Amino acid sequence: MPELPEVETTVRGLARFLDGEELVSVRVNRPDMRRPFPPQLVQMLTGARVTGLGRRAKFGLIHTDRDQTVVFHLGMSGRWRIDPAEADKHDHLVIETTGHRFALCDPRRFGWVDLVATDELSAWPSFAAMGPEPLGPDLTVSHLKSALKGRKQAIKLLLLDQRIVAGLGNIYVCEALYRARISPRRAGGRVTGPMLERLVPAIREVLEQSIADGGSTLRDYAQPDGELGYFATRFDVYGREGEPCRRCDGGAIRRIVQGGRSTWFCSACQK
Repeated sequence: MPELPEVETTVRGLARFLDGEELVSVRVNRPDMRRPFPPQLVQMLTGARVTGLGRRAKFGLIHTDRDQTVVFHLGMSGRWRIDPAEADKHDHLVIETTGHRFALCDPRRFGWVDLVATDELSAWPSFAAMGPEPLGPDLTVSHLKSALKGRKQAIKLLLLDQRIVAGLGNIYVCEALYRARISPRRAGGRVTGPMLERLVPAIREVLEQSIADGGSTLRDYAQPDGELGYFATRFDVYGREGEPCRRCDGGAIRRIVQGGRSTWFCSACQK
């Protein structure tokens, strides 16, 4: 599934060609993806001008001058294609400006699109209960200390809780916990202040590095221009079960299952 860096990379790629442009044509090629397309989508977008693009957690945002925002989720296999050489049977939403064509392609159809009044975005159900953005100023040691206080659940699972931090996914939680030297099995309430002092910057660093690398190309993900992200070449733990730890002597990367998700870590140096 495309995670936060992949969505951020997608939004930045789209913005280069879409920001400020008028949408001269909007077409849906099927009635739904994971959810039905909004019935007013084509009418509200055709002729609208894009006033900006953004991201909230793992959702991309396309703002328009009609005070409406397109919210898209890439699901498991979704990606935007810019000026594709030919149509694809999985191009479910196609938007055109005077100079470019943008196709939302999703073979597995786990992604979806909604249309939300821009001034009501913060109250939109998927956003209303979300925690702070991990790259924003509100993710602080004090926020995590308060959110984790007394919690017995494993820190790995708590960091995946969107109510605590918005947008963190499995890959980047594993990598951040490794960089912070924190065991993914440690109870949230037992994560100490010094550990949190390491964790907050580790979260930011791993996300920022992945964004700079164009994301992690796993399975179907690629950037809108077709380029592949290469952060996966930097994984310290994710997917490296049985391989030696790059930081400590004698440690090996282990894989366990937490909450139905695989977790990779070094049991020797993550305590």
